[in-house]
Amino acid sequence: MAINIRLSRGGSKKRPYYRIVVADARSPRDGKFIEKIGNYDPRLAKDDEKRVQIDGDRAKHWLSVGAQPTDRVARFLDAAGIKERAARNNPNKGKPGEKATERAEERAEKAKAAEEAAAEAAAAPAPEPEAVTETPADAEATTEAPAAEAEKAADETAA
Repeated sequence: MAINIRLSRGGSKKRPYYRIVVADARSPRDGKFIEKIGNYDPRLAKDDEKRVQIDGDRAKHWLSVGAQPTDRVARFLDAAGIKERAARNNPNKGKPGEKATERAEERAEKAKAAEEAAAEAAAAPAPEPEAVTETPADAEATTEAPAAEAEKAADETAA
């Protein structure tokens, strides 16, 4: 029979309160347990002494019998000085996932292309605008052509 030292949730909605219990691994989380050995109130401040209360003697007894604490309870036991817990190290925890890295690479490529285009535009000499001189005859022709087209369109719609 596997025995766990784990948390059993109590309290109402949005107001959690946990009991630290010794239970059979097959029993439900909030169900039947063998013995209650402490309390955990996550709503209290982290430096509050009543946040985690553990009966150290009973915890040592159950650990000697072979009970396995869950990760959270192992932290509590380590803080209380009952059982040493090896520090975990996950160097990949803060790294972004595959898709996020792909998006970052695409953004970097686009930014690089935009910088290169801006550098090329700055390096190329700016063409000087040529002076366009318009003769009076050209000006009259351009103003008469749209007027003639408008008259033609009006005649077609009237017909």
